[in-house]
Amino acid sequence: MADDEVVVLGFWPSMYGTRATIALDEKGVKYEYREQDLRNKSSLLLQMNPVHKKIPVLIHNGKPVCESLIIVQYIDEVWEGKAPLLPSDPYQRARARVWADFIDKKVPDARKKLWSTKGEELEEAKKEFIDILKQLEGELGDKPYFGGESFGFLDIALITSYNWFYAFETLGNFSTEAECPKLIEWAKRCMQRESVSKSLADPKKVYEFLLGWITG
Repeated sequence: MADDEVVVLGFWPSMYGTRATIALDEKGVKYEYREQDLRNKSSLLLQMNPVHKKIPVLIHNGKPVCESLIIVQYIDEVWEGKAPLLPSDPYQRARARVWADFIDKKVPDARKKLWSTKGEELEEAKKEFIDILKQLEGELGDKPYFGGESFGFLDIALITSYNWFYAFETLGNFSTEAECPKLIEWAKRCMQRESVSKSLADPKKVYEFLLGWITG
């Protein structure tokens, strides 16, 4: 598929958009990245995702694929010859999808509470966020990656939140590493991969972006 035209519409601090670029880089697929202004959405974004009008969008030979986890699965199926992302075993594949769904259903609400609450509500928000991470840490266990020895689908689903941890910890005044040391060890291992390190923005820039977004 050397002649494929692959374009990713994304937004630099997005936890979702970077999933697509990491997956493509893991597969060794060449692509064009087009940064989007979400306050002034491009005609291309509106054309390619007319229903939700949001990033990320993968455009493969002119055809759009939306929703980040679906995009990663699509990439894995289309470019199946290199670096498989989902487990080959049907049960393990289903398990990875369940945990990825858990991340997308639990993490967004929990992280929002970390920057939108104070006092007792903030303390509850910190506990909720750490509890979610501890459940994920339990699934990781003593494995190098969630799927075992190989970096894959569930790693991609979670690692794109890692560069936001600095902002969460600063605003919430807590340490993820103190609470979930194995998970942070995993995250640092993932960051050694070029596909991850080149896609994730600097944590302090993400923090500055979040402060600007909160204050409007």
